[in-house]
Amino acid sequence: MNLHTFKKGGIHPPEFKITARREIKEVALPREVVITLAQHIGAPAVCAMAKGDRVCRGQEVAQAGGFVSAPVHSPITGTITAIGQSRNAYGQLVATVTIAADDADHDADLKAIAGATPVRTPEQAMAMEPKEITYIVAQAGIVGLGGATFPTKVKLSPPPGSKADIVIINAVECEPFLTNDHALMLAHPDEILEGVKLLMHAAGVERAVIGIEANKPDAIALLGEKAKNFSGIEVMPLKVKYPQGGEKQLIKAVTGREVPSGALPIATGAIVQNVATAYAVYEAVIWGKPLMERIITVTGPSLSNPGNYLVPIGYPLAKLVELAGGVPADTGKILLGGPMMGRAITNIDTPTIKGISGVLMLPQSMSERAQAEPCIRCAACVGVCPMGLQPYLISTHSRLGNWDDAEKLGVMNCIECGCCSYTCPSSRPILDYIRLGKMTVGGIIRARQQKQS
Repeated sequence: MNLHTFKKGGIHPPEFKITARREIKEVALPREVVITLAQHIGAPAVCAMAKGDRVCRGQEVAQAGGFVSAPVHSPITGTITAIGQSRNAYGQLVATVTIAADDADHDADLKAIAGATPVRTPEQAMAMEPKEITYIVAQAGIVGLGGATFPTKVKLSPPPGSKADIVIINAVECEPFLTNDHALMLAHPDEILEGVKLLMHAAGVERAVIGIEANKPDAIALLGEKAKNFSGIEVMPLKVKYPQGGEKQLIKAVTGREVPSGALPIATGAIVQNVATAYAVYEAVIWGKPLMERIITVTGPSLSNPGNYLVPIGYPLAKLVELAGGVPADTGKILLGGPMMGRAITNIDTPTIKGISGVLMLPQSMSERAQAEPCIRCAACVGVCPMGLQPYLISTHSRLGNWDDAEKLGVMNCIECGCCSYTCPSSRPILDYIRLGKMTVGGIIRARQQKQS
């Protein structure tokens, strides 16, 4: 089979798909949740409620704070007991709303879930105007569920002069350890395809491609067979290669088109959405259900009960870890996300949010960094960089504070995939310094633009 892929750079780290093909486990509906207001790229949501207010399951707790923003909703019926700040997983103070349910609230929710019915049929949904679907997506608080959490309504509202001709569904899941998307595809293929159809209708395109890496042959076969009943939807097997889940790399793999430096993916005529996002669109449009739960892979080599869990937004992360067997004694580091692009956390006494795709507990033996040695100018980092950059040089300029040079070398084009650090034979913290450079140069660029306006 001739498998598509992007051509520039990339690696194939060990997959460690411990939870592959494990069925989704539904977490019991909690009696208390803590809803974080900033759960997406862009402006945080704005709370419009007060302590003591009653909230119903699925009700908006906070409104979108701008165009690039998304509302947040409560997964339970209850009373707002606190509005304030809590520590997130990285130790930062963030705005939160706490909601608690009594016995009557809890019982009512369980009955409502058991008796839920669709609000419209797929045929009725396809008869709607595209802007109506986009409006429902916006009101449902749907964001990209692959990790970036970019508000979905924004991608469905391209700037003037831009026109999409293809929707690409990211079902790649190239990060080691993570299997939440794989589990979703095996459990809900028909719903995903209906969601893709709705995204096509909202975007005004006739073609969609679902990209799935070849290490998921069961998902490829299942969705490929069912897609025969959906006009314009194709399932494309892709070569196993990291970071193929990156938007620019996926567009290149599927269409052969290159996203210009500094441009958005829509410049190529492509709108990219995660496969879980497509499912969320289906649930919002057909069932009237906002984004108030998601699948999270909880995993690690020493974990006693790893799995893919359907978790209400705002559920305590510590309780989720307990369901998976608790933090193993040999744990050296806990990451949110995968080992390549995920970040280590300092606190599990925090609520889950929309952007958490995985909780990874790495043993000490896999957590320690080797001693950094001098660069040997081997150019291994250059060879694997999927953006065609010179990571060793950008990292050096960032370390020395040469921000103009870092900007000229394209530091803002880095997608932070970590291929450079992973490959470096000298164990240099290349990506760490590049992240510092991106943060600093980004601030310089914003200040320059404000001064010019």
